[in-house]
Amino acid sequence: MRSASGLPSAGDSAWLRWLPGLRTLRSYDPAWLRHDIVAGLVLTTMLVPVGIAYAEASGVGGIFGLYATIVPLLVYAVFGPSRILVLGPDSALAAVILSVVLAHAAGDPARAIALASAMAVVSGVVCIAAGFLRLGFVTELLSKPIRYGYMNGIALTVLLSQLPKLFGFKVEGEGPLRQAWALVEGVLAGKIHGPSLAIGGATLVLILLLQKVPRVPAVLVGVVAATLAVGVFGLERVGIAVLGPLPQGLPAPSLPLIGMNDLQPVLLGGLAVALVAFADTSVLSRVYAARLNTRVDPNQEMVGLGAANFAAGFFQGFPISSSSSRTPVAEAAGSRTQLTGVVGAVAIAVLLVAAPNLLRHLPSAALAAVVIASALGLIVITDLRRIHRIQPWEAWLSIVCFAGVAVFGAIPGIGIAVGIAVIEFLWDGWRPHSAVLGRVDGLKGYHDIGRYPQAHRVPGLVLFRWDAPLFFANAELFRDRVLAAVADSPLPAQWVVVAAEPVTSVDVTAADIVAELDDSLQARGIELCFAEMKDPVKDKLKRFGLFARLGAETFFPTVGEAVKAYLRSHSVAWRDWEAEPMSDRIAPQ
Repeated sequence: MRSASGLPSAGDSAWLRWLPGLRTLRSYDPAWLRHDIVAGLVLTTMLVPVGIAYAEASGVGGIFGLYATIVPLLVYAVFGPSRILVLGPDSALAAVILSVVLAHAAGDPARAIALASAMAVVSGVVCIAAGFLRLGFVTELLSKPIRYGYMNGIALTVLLSQLPKLFGFKVEGEGPLRQAWALVEGVLAGKIHGPSLAIGGATLVLILLLQKVPRVPAVLVGVVAATLAVGVFGLERVGIAVLGPLPQGLPAPSLPLIGMNDLQPVLLGGLAVALVAFADTSVLSRVYAARLNTRVDPNQEMVGLGAANFAAGFFQGFPISSSSSRTPVAEAAGSRTQLTGVVGAVAIAVLLVAAPNLLRHLPSAALAAVVIASALGLIVITDLRRIHRIQPWEAWLSIVCFAGVAVFGAIPGIGIAVGIAVIEFLWDGWRPHSAVLGRVDGLKGYHDIGRYPQAHRVPGLVLFRWDAPLFFANAELFRDRVLAAVADSPLPAQWVVVAAEPVTSVDVTAADIVAELDDSLQARGIELCFAEMKDPVKDKLKRFGLFARLGAETFFPTVGEAVKAYLRSHSVAWRDWEAEPMSDRIAPQ
């Protein structure tokens, strides 16, 4: 049985939970069949040129782009939770794959596809393992500015790899900076091949213009026009490079054998593409799940993506991801389920068996134009301006991430992006905000005296709020700020009450430093108390022995209760705007 939300119901077998495609098949409505078949055939017209183009951009032969389309679509139809998502070769992964292939294939096509296939296997294993371990949340570490920076860097890397093909000459050099310099040298040396630039440039302009027209398959129109131009006018005679005939037949099972020297770059590359692919796929699947009023399990999404990559690696494919350009095509064509992808895969297989020469006149410059158009779509500028306007430091993080990819390449750039993400995530915890609190006339509660300079402070009482978990990296700072607040008290402090509602956790190191702080305060005759501390945090303090050391009487449910307890035990002059009557109040000892 399948629930209305799209998730498995309690009656499903445990193993069927990991096979969403079979669950969909059990509840398949025959009325959907016509829509899925039509959408699959429409989708095929885009899958073929894009698959070939991204394969070339990844440093492997165009045919492998079709292999990396057929197998993942079939596998994801069984293991993928999204009914509409389309998987296949992706421009965001091309730079990562190319960085490994260029550096280690030594120009050998067979070695190139072996390296790329091995990366797909590694990526698949990583995603499947992460899905079973329920680690689908890890991609949430990448904030929007960091994703923007990474994708802008990838876009630049892809552009630099494809512009030489558009201009009709080759460049030597590893890394974006060397490629950019070699490209400039080639242009200045007059290496541009005019006919290639003309056909590629015209294709690029046509695609960019048609992308603005709703329901027009811009890529298909551009590729068909370029292919017809080359075939009809015999432009191969003037030196325009073409795809040539594709091998006839379907992808055969193949074990991607690599040498020990290739193991480290393949492992790193596989990890990198797994992270990028799942980040893109999780975002896209959530978007379409919301649009279709269904829910998607991110852990199952990892399993589906991993299974598709794993299978692609053993059928002469390379790493794949979801597609933000092909998925809308399927949706617009009326797709209802993943049967759309199955129809697309079968149609490509029929093409390879029955008409492998159909695309032999497809010019390489036109394929470069397809990839360049996609790379331009990765660039984000407008939203970065908005981020810079509201929070400049996050925009600068994005720029640093972009520079890391542009200078060091795609895989080191991912490492930089993840490192920056972790630092960004922990920074607020390392150096959190804290405040001394006071009472503001006419405003309930106790508030930051830095924001309310007119706030009244209870004589001899320091109310201190700590806005973060307490852990090893910030515990000493906590102690120092508490002691600084005591030193800044207008009257000698007798109690320190920590407003601990924002404190969500305490570790052993922090607990020991709190004990040291208590010793220091006790030596001065000052009582350390806590207010609004959550029960799970109290449970940790009990395990650490700190709760018993401080005493249950030093923990209060609210800051207000802590203040009342202080006033009951100390004779101080205190006027509270909520007190009746509003007169000087002397609390009894």
